[in-house]
Amino acid sequence: MQITTSMKTIIVATDFSAEAENATQYAAKAASKLGIKIILFSLQNISIHALNARLPGSSFDQIIYQCNQMINYVAKKISRQHEIEIIPHLATGNFYEELERCQAQYFADLVVLGMPQKSMEQDLLGNTTTKSMDRLNIPVLAIPLGAEYKGVKKIIFACDVMRGVQTKVLLQVRQLAKLFGATVEVFHVRDHVLALKETELIQENYELIQHELEGIRYLFKGVASKRIVEAIRTEVVTSNTDLLIMVTHRYGFWNSLVHRSKTREMAAGESIPLLSLPI
Repeated sequence: MQITTSMKTIIVATDFSAEAENATQYAAKAASKLGIKIILFSLQNISIHALNARLPGSSFDQIIYQCNQMINYVAKKISRQHEIEIIPHLATGNFYEELERCQAQYFADLVVLGMPQKSMEQDLLGNTTTKSMDRLNIPVLAIPLGAEYKGVKKIIFACDVMRGVQTKVLLQVRQLAKLFGATVEVFHVRDHVLALKETELIQENYELIQHELEGIRYLFKGVASKRIVEAIRTEVVTSNTDLLIMVTHRYGFWNSLVHRSKTREMAAGESIPLLSLPI
């Protein structure tokens, strides 16, 4: 699934928390400006306590009915408020599997999720949003609590130029910049003095980036720092960025304990929306 300039449908997942409501409002304002349809997704599973209580089937039906009523009410309210099309979608089952089914059903271009505030537990284990970035093969836009949509004029694409950047990722960055009419800053952090071969490799990758980003306003910026996440956060603040884009690199369970995804670390403590592109 790739983002295109003809983006038509997005999924906004909500559990009706403060973070989710803020993300829904952010997405609705953007959708209103860009002419995008929203699928308002919510998951409801019967709690283990209710199952253990051996309630009659009619009680479970009533719970699902009430959840349907809630999501339909919210969808209609936001639709009227922003004059956009919103389709409510209630699911039961595994959150990640149901999101992917929803995406396939509506051909959605990305999933929007609210981002809870940073905590020690979140640092160690992540949360639903950061886990979605790791598990879904769909672009995920994480909206931190307090972020408000005011347009997207400046985008930072933080990438590892040494590792190389895939053409399809650059295409999505370019398409997104065209969609918003934004300027892109390609930001690279290196943690050591470059050898000659590394310098040549970076130059080759820069040439690829130049070719793929042709037609939009962009610039390159590289800094040296051993604290990569902190360097990106500093650049986000000082450059007055509206959106940060990163690529999700997946690791196995044991590797993830010692090599946490930089994308997940950024999402856990960011103050602006973060778009995670899977590869």
